[in-house]
Amino acid sequence: MPEQRTTPRKKIPVYMRVLNDDTQDILGHMVEVSMEGLRLETTHELPINKDYYLRLELTPDIGSIPYIVFAARSKWCKMDIILPNLFHVGFQIIEILPEDKDVFALVLQKYGS
Repeated sequence: MPEQRTTPRKKIPVYMRVLNDDTQDILGHMVEVSMEGLRLETTHELPINKDYYLRLELTPDIGSIPYIVFAARSKWCKMDIILPNLFHVGFQIIEILPEDKDVFALVLQKYGS
């Protein structure tokens, strides 16, 4: 399948947990990020083309707020080829407040490698 992403994602070397903001269920942790989307590593398969309000828990060195919330759509879900109990899920950000987008950009700048 050809790459459809227009901006490359950067790997995130710190543990940043992501929750479903509606249910407070832990979805997984962020392992790659760009300004348009993110990839989660999770222990369960997620449906494709579903919209979520995601809560990204922030590290203390990002700022004084503990998390940001934004809307994202799951675009793909694949089982890990080495560890079959893990899944990788790609999300496209579909709505984010301007102040949260600034925080998201700071996460990308600080941790993206």
